[in-house]
Amino acid sequence: MNKHPDFERIMLTEEQLKQRVKEVALAVDEEYEGKRPLVVGILKGSIIFYADFIRFLTMPLELDFMVVSSYGSGTVSSGKLHIKKDLDRDVAGRDVIIVEDIIDSGFTLANLKALLLERGAASVKIVTLLNKEDRREYDIEPDYNCFDIENEFVVGYGLDYDEQYRHIPYIGILKPSVYEKK
Repeated sequence: MNKHPDFERIMLTEEQLKQRVKEVALAVDEEYEGKRPLVVGILKGSIIFYADFIRFLTMPLELDFMVVSSYGSGTVSSGKLHIKKDLDRDVAGRDVIIVEDIIDSGFTLANLKALLLERGAASVKIVTLLNKEDRREYDIEPDYNCFDIENEFVVGYGLDYDEQYRHIPYIGILKPSVYEKK
């Protein structure tokens, strides 16, 4: 596998991602046996992870999406939750599984989980691809986590910098020179 020229190094290969996503999906499948959860993908970053994750699930489920962000085009959270696309389905009485690409400060997911519970969700669980524990500022932890990572700026496998690199099939660490230009 050739490393993208804007990357310092490859953090997680395609094979590592596929294997771990499968393991996590099987664990979630087991927990929700006999239930029909609403699986909510947080766009755009989770799209590739979400697609791979749901393909490994065997339980009956419904799909929905939200576009929620606390970031603009920069690399630091704005501290405000912006809902650009809300759910199409009512969550009242439903078991909800949020599928997110990365937990950083925890702001977005802490606020989103509280919102869905306020709307009457029976339960809200979080499945995340990447967990940056060192950056956590809010009291939120994933219920299912694929990888704990160090505090690096990562892109690929759906994660972006200014809408670039989402299509890369692995996760790499972006060279600071790329995002320090702006």
